[in-house]
Amino acid sequence: MSDNGGVTSPDVPDVPEALGPAGLRPRLPSPLREAADERFARHGVRLLLKRDDLIHPELVGNKWRKLTPNLEAAAGRTVVTFGGAYSNHLRATAAAGRLLGLSTLGVIRGQELADRPLNPSLARCAADGMRLHFVDRSTYRRKAEPGTLAGILRAVGAEDAYVVPEGGSNSLAVRGCQGLGAELRGHADIVALACGTGGTLAGLAAGLAPDQRALGIPVLKGGFLSADIQALQQAAFGARRGIWSLDDRFHFGGYARTTPELEVFAEDFEHRHGLPVERLYVAKMLYGLVALAQEGAFPRGTTVAAVITGAPLS
Repeated sequence: MSDNGGVTSPDVPDVPEALGPAGLRPRLPSPLREAADERFARHGVRLLLKRDDLIHPELVGNKWRKLTPNLEAAAGRTVVTFGGAYSNHLRATAAAGRLLGLSTLGVIRGQELADRPLNPSLARCAADGMRLHFVDRSTYRRKAEPGTLAGILRAVGAEDAYVVPEGGSNSLAVRGCQGLGAELRGHADIVALACGTGGTLAGLAAGLAPDQRALGIPVLKGGFLSADIQALQQAAFGARRGIWSLDDRFHFGGYARTTPELEVFAEDFEHRHGLPVERLYVAKMLYGLVALAQEGAFPRGTTVAAVITGAPLS
């Protein structure tokens, strides 16, 4: 057992040695800490924070769990992946490339961005050595089609590259995220996290015990994520696994969107708990949990674990 600030998580298998010396050796299991918060306590609910943001200083949170099995599979080839202008996945892939000495290339949604100054997120990717290739939004929507993907790879001279999908969510990543569920077995009734492409939730739910439930808070609009998660579990395990559900009410306008209300909430949570709150994912999940507690969605005596999947861009 490992000491995690008063709450323990089970030991997990050793990290593959190939990923250790190059700077990707993680802190596992990630810390699990109780957060005293009267907004939950008054409803008889206990809140735990699963600090996956502390796994690795540069591949924070679910990005380490999803990327490392794909980086092993890349076997030294150039890694090509996809994302929007504020993609945490792109930043993590670029950092991993620098740490491992791998060539990385990010295909960015929005040809119009090519003529603009890089935002801080993309600037970090470039500083870490990632080549950036901007495509129009219509092409980006068709990126999974074999012909479109082949055309993109030809355009960047990376026909033999290893391709990681947007958000890093594929069957390897889903199986990699099973460890998150395993670390939380016996510690919570409900495990909540923010969802982008759904890969982390797909693996988390599969790793939890049969009496535990995973709750996803999507940060994108559209209501499409349930089908995507089922497809990811089918690809990884051959069937739906675990008990999981989604609450689509807390996206605050969609991906990379925030509001003054969310900003005030995040600043208040930081003050209460000394936790740097990432705004595009984590803040929305925490806001949703507070709202659900106030609605009486959690029976008295429930323990909720909130997975902190990322940290603010510094």
